[in-house]
Order: sequence, then C-alpha cells, then structure tokens
Amino acid sequence: MNNFEYCNPVRVVFGKGTISRISDLIPKDAKVLVVYGGGSIKKNGVYDQVKTALKNFNVVEFGGVEPNPQYSTLMNAVKIVKEENITFILSVGGGSTLDGSKFIAAAAKYEGSDPWDILEKGAEVKDAVPLADVITLPATGSEMNCLAVISKKETMEKLAFGSPFVFPKFSIIDPSVTFTLPLRQVANGIADTFVHVIEQYVTHSVNSPLQDRQAEAILLALLDEAPKVFAMPNDYEVRANLFWMATQALNGWLNVGVAQCWATHNIGHEITARTGVDHGRSLALVLPGVWRHQRKEKGERIVQLGRRVFKLDEPNFERAIDATIAATVKFFQSLGINATKAEYGVTDEVIKAIAELVDSRGVKFGDRGNIGGKEIVEILNLCD
Repeated sequence: MNNFEYCNPVRVVFGKGTISRISDLIPKDAKVLVVYGGGSIKKNGVYDQVKTALKNFNVVEFGGVEPNPQYSTLMNAVKIVKEENITFILSVGGGSTLDGSKFIAAAAKYEGSDPWDILEKGAEVKDAVPLADVITLPATGSEMNCLAVISKKETMEKLAFGSPFVFPKFSIIDPSVTFTLPLRQVANGIADTFVHVIEQYVTHSVNSPLQDRQAEAILLALLDEAPKVFAMPNDYEVRANLFWMATQALNGWLNVGVAQCWATHNIGHEITARTGVDHGRSLALVLPGVWRHQRKEKGERIVQLGRRVFKLDEPNFERAIDATIAATVKFFQSLGINATKAEYGVTDEVIKAIAELVDSRGVKFGDRGNIGGKEIVEILNLCD
C-alpha cells in the first residue's frame, strides 16, 4: 500500500426532514448566498424548506447554475459575494450546483488576476468562503469531498480542481427529495457512482485488500439496488441506499493508499465539453474503450472485478476480460444507457480535437500516465 494522509471534515446530516437542521449549523451572524440551478428546487419543495430554515438569516440568492457549471455564470456569483460581503455559501441542488459553489467560494478569495488559473494552471487555493450544501441528486459525491469540475464554453474545456478549503462544512442529505427526479438523472447518477468506484479499483494493484473489498461492497450493493429504483421509484430505503453509495464512492475512503486512474472521467469531460452529453452517459461510453485498450495493464483487475462482483466463472483469462467488459456494458444498458458515439455526437472531428487539446496541455491520463492524445484516439475508436 502507498503512503497516504487522510482527513475528511465534512459533517453529514442524513435522513428525512433534515433540511430544517440548516438553521442550527450555519453561523448565526452569517450573510448567506444561496446558490441553486435551474429552479427544480422550487417545484419539489426543497426551496421552501430552505427558505423556512433561513428565515432568521440575511440571505441573498443566486440561481441559474448549469448542469455543467459554466465559468462565466459562476463569476457573476463571485461578483455578488464580493459586493454583498457574503460570509457563507449554501449550495442547494445537485453535484453541479455544489461544484459551482466550491469554485465560487475559492474564486471569491483568489488574489490572482484570473480565477480560471485555479483550473487551467493549478493555481493554489489559499482560502475560500465557508460553504455547505443541501444535496438533491445522488451522483457526484461532491457532498463529502473537496473536488469540483467546471466548464468554460468559450474554449470547450471542462477541468477539475481540489482544495481542502472547499470541503463543505456540512452536507444535508434527505433521500426523500430525490423522488421527483427524472429516472434518466437517477440512471446517470448510478453510472457516475459505478465509474467513480472503478477509477479507484481497476488500476494496478498495490496490495490493498481492504480498499478492494470496500470498493467491491459498494459495487455489489449498487448492482442489487439499481434495478429496484426503476421497479419501486417511491421506495425511500432504495433512494437512501443509492445516495449513501454515491457519497461513499468519492469521499476518499476508497483511494487512500491506492493507485487511481480517472482516464474515463478525463476523456468523458472532454466529450461533454464539446457535445453536451450527460456526464454519466459519457462515462458509460468511454469506460469499455479504456478497458479494451488497456487490457494488458488492467487485465488482472478487470478479471478480479468480473469474478468478485459480476460472479463470472470464465476460466480463460482473455475471455474473462471480454466477459467482464460485456457484463459492465449490460449493466449500463439495464439503466437505459445505450452508449454510442453516433448518438452522442462523438465524430472523428471531435475525437481529433480532444486528442490535440490534451497533447497541447502536455498531460497524460491513467494510473500509469500512459494515455495521451494518440491513445485517446485509439480508445474512442474502440468504444461502442
């Protein structure tokens, strides 16, 4: 196992009726910026619950954060934070709203000339406005980590940053608010959760049996619970289980001391930045191609996944790799995700543009750092 340092300060408040706890957890003298997305929280009752909980606070609102939060939109919120002397940010919505809020919190305190440098150049985040969230969609795990992904439509980029300064002070998770979500979004969240685990599991082994079993536990539970949410969409226990799986998939517990890949996410981000395809669906498209291309490097772990999680008993090693890839594709299809390049607008021109941009940045993806522009073209030509 590799050396590691781990700290997670997020206070999680989980269960029915927990939104009212906001008033106990935000500092009493705070001036609060409530950040939300397209307005779905006003239809499902979450907005009213938040407003009631904040009735004794000085509150400013900022709506309109996109599903892939845009830099230009977020910078408008940064301006409000500075002009209104906001001292606390409350994100209300899904992972994109929370990611955007994390960037707002960091950018508002950034002393450089262009906060985009935090994403493009890895500029250090030295401070941030305190923030918390009411999370309404099980998917990104952003509610219990210090990571965020932000888009810039002008340059067709989608980049990530992380800083301990943007850990939420607390996260309210009420699974009952997910009942009104379209099942397409639920499916996307399940796919995202699955691939989050995979990025920390199907890598090269560093002899970390506990993390392996923790990852497998989430995957096994996900395979069990995913069909239930489509068969019983109003079952609270199913919703609760899926939400906690999504949170645990990316709260840092799985990646301590292990190798991490993230090639599927990195390539998927570039696809979404150019085509607008849902994040979860971009992952379902890319993952099989990554495995087909990297079967020599990842073969043992792919086979381990097949045997331990999908319960495959194919004795031949190469056929076991293929069977595991097929089982994974079948799982995505069971969610209603039939990922194809044609459907998502991933043309040869898009693939070429992604490869050229990645090479221009001088970066390499994957747990072994062996995936550049040339390999991305090869991977995407192995998809669907």
